[in-house]
Amino acid sequence: MKTPTTPEGWAIRLSKLIKAFHDIHGLDRFPIDVSQVAGEFSRQVFPDAPITMINGGKFSKKFDGGKFSKKFEGMLMPCPKGTGEWGIIYNDSITSPGRINFTLSHELGHYLMHRHLHAEGIQCSRRDMLRWNSEYGKMEAEANTFASFLLMPLDDFREQISGEKISVDLVRHLADRYQVSLTATILKWLSITDERAMIVVGRDGFIDWAWSSKALIKSGIFYRAKQVVTPLPEQSLAAARNPLVDNEAGKLHPAGIWVGNEEVHEMTILAKDGRSISMLLYLSTPSVTASMKNTTNLRTEYV
Repeated sequence: MKTPTTPEGWAIRLSKLIKAFHDIHGLDRFPIDVSQVAGEFSRQVFPDAPITMINGGKFSKKFDGGKFSKKFEGMLMPCPKGTGEWGIIYNDSITSPGRINFTLSHELGHYLMHRHLHAEGIQCSRRDMLRWNSEYGKMEAEANTFASFLLMPLDDFREQISGEKISVDLVRHLADRYQVSLTATILKWLSITDERAMIVVGRDGFIDWAWSSKALIKSGIFYRAKQVVTPLPEQSLAAARNPLVDNEAGKLHPAGIWVGNEEVHEMTILAKDGRSISMLLYLSTPSVTASMKNTTNLRTEYV
């Protein structure tokens, strides 16, 4: 069988095998056990370079003269004994099963597509897990695309959202079904939706990063790169953090609160550590020209 050349191709190949196996044995297809898939598939397809170890590790230990940072989510590493074997390690300080599952899948993507380019291994930070655009790093974007297509196949994902309005409840259902993080689920939805929408992740009153759907990008509505410090809008749910408000059901803001000078429906998930995840739905349909006038010098970059 011809070796795939794209992250989508690799994910589709594995998805077909996984679906066939589960159908034969009458098992639930989701969530996918990445550890089992990585071990068995690598032994069959790459017997001279299989993945033989997957577990958590403390990223404060030294490795090859360097030092892990606690910011690292995971890594793909060769066996130090030179046997040709590979291992995947995730930061054992991560407690979210969804983040762990996505990290394992991300590193499996690196194994399939990039291990020949980095014989010394690949270390990935939390920020790398959010790079879904090759403009910010081709390898990380490819690994994320692979993980997204493997864990949340388009056929099933579209079936789950068919006829449904996007909501926090729907996002939670999808995250539970595929055992991925809420953030990964929203990013997946943004990558395929025709709606003009955006995710904004806040931290301690400021925008940490943001990502727009293709439809919203065509309207010219983005946030600046992370070099620009941008506070969360004062009147936003993310900034107010009012426990008496149903933040997840959301609020319709008048034009001028969020970027773009339009009415925006904000739905926000608040974390106890000061973080927030906001889904913004832009409800009007202005022309691209008019929108671009309202968003001069804005760019499609993480903040």
